[in-house]
Amino acid sequence: MKSMDCAETDAALVAYDRLVRRRVLVLAALGLACLAGFLVDITSGPSSLGVVRSLSGILMPDILSRAEHVMIWNLRLPVAAMAVLVGMALSLAGAELQTVLNNPLASPMTLGLSSAASFGAALAIVLGIGIPGVPSALIVTANAFLFAFGSVQMLQALARRSAGDRDTLILFGIGLLFTFNAGVALVQFLASADALQQFVFWGMGSLSRANWMSVAILGAVVVLMFPFSLRTAWQMTALRFGDDRALSFGVDVRRLRFFALLRISLLAATAVAFCGTIGFIGIVGPHIARMLIGEDHRFFLPASLLTGALVMTFASIASKSLMPGVVIPIGIVTSFVGLPVFFLLVMRRGTPR
Repeated sequence: MKSMDCAETDAALVAYDRLVRRRVLVLAALGLACLAGFLVDITSGPSSLGVVRSLSGILMPDILSRAEHVMIWNLRLPVAAMAVLVGMALSLAGAELQTVLNNPLASPMTLGLSSAASFGAALAIVLGIGIPGVPSALIVTANAFLFAFGSVQMLQALARRSAGDRDTLILFGIGLLFTFNAGVALVQFLASADALQQFVFWGMGSLSRANWMSVAILGAVVVLMFPFSLRTAWQMTALRFGDDRALSFGVDVRRLRFFALLRISLLAATAVAFCGTIGFIGIVGPHIARMLIGEDHRFFLPASLLTGALVMTFASIASKSLMPGVVIPIGIVTSFVGLPVFFLLVMRRGTPR
């Protein structure tokens, strides 16, 4: 009997090692796919620069003419890098949010964060209202970040008062979403034609405003937040079994949810502030990762990071390739990609919860 137990244990360990190796290989494949997509994104776009010339210009900038150097290093590289970082930030935020709210359809948009950012941007674009002392070139970005971050701070305050109850957080997030949407509608009603056009373009979501400063800021936020997310991986995995089970494992659910919301707010608010409203990445990325990896957050969180980057990168490529000579706002592309997945998740009864 004892030998049978040992044999079963050995078989279970072998199966677990095989599962871990498979997950590591999936992560490696996703990383290589992201790199390939990044290179394709750099070489795509409305210009006469070919693939070989573009890649050679990255490795050897001195061979480029001044116009080619500006095209690659000031336009294409920041946009491609921003696509990767925005995808990482929104997908990681969505992955954590789906876990802490135990809701497979949760995303940064669920909490009204994108609507809050849109309201802040509308105040800056239409009414010229912004933070005193902020340069005019950054007033829209600063306003969007301030309102997005402020909306999550309101959620944090509610989380403390309601002991972190997830249903209350979702309902309050929906209330914030409708409130800020009403504010945006009011500002649009008061806007001039030119201001309204600017705001509508911002709301579509675009990577065209990317520069090395915005890339550095968002990159720093992702690099700083990801280790903290990964550090809570086993607690997040336990939380997938429910609050009561997580509590029985010694997890401080209230504290875990509080700091997860803080990370989510920084990631999503920074991404939305620089690029406008980009929908469905926070839903699609985590669900693709979940299908490939499973619920073990040691692998699920890195996979979400990479799948978000991959989806966003190929959306960036599509935005420059679908209509030759025209760059479609990337928020439109991600919505067309995300809507079928969203409807599938709503209709699918067997979605993991």
